[in-house]
Amino acid sequence: MGTVAAKIRIMPESTEIDMESLKESIRSVVPASAKLHAMDVRPIAFGLKALIAVVLLDDKTGGGTAEVEAAFSKVKGVESVEVEEVGLI
Repeated sequence: MGTVAAKIRIMPESTEIDMESLKESIRSVVPASAKLHAMDVRPIAFGLKALIAVVLLDDKTGGGTAEVEAAFSKVKGVESVEVEEVGLI
């Protein structure tokens, strides 16, 4: 068994959302079963930006992203949460 890395795209509700405060909010809700490895802001279109988070999970506990997705989607200002990639590292 190993570690699972999941790349998750977090879309804000609008272009008005401050991405730095959104990053801090996301950092504060990461479940204990996961470790936030990296976060980056990616331009999408027309001023809209997405927050890309890479989360590490233990494969022994199933490596599922449901708990992380649920935590991220509850953050104020988040429109949607979508897993882009999952891989074993």
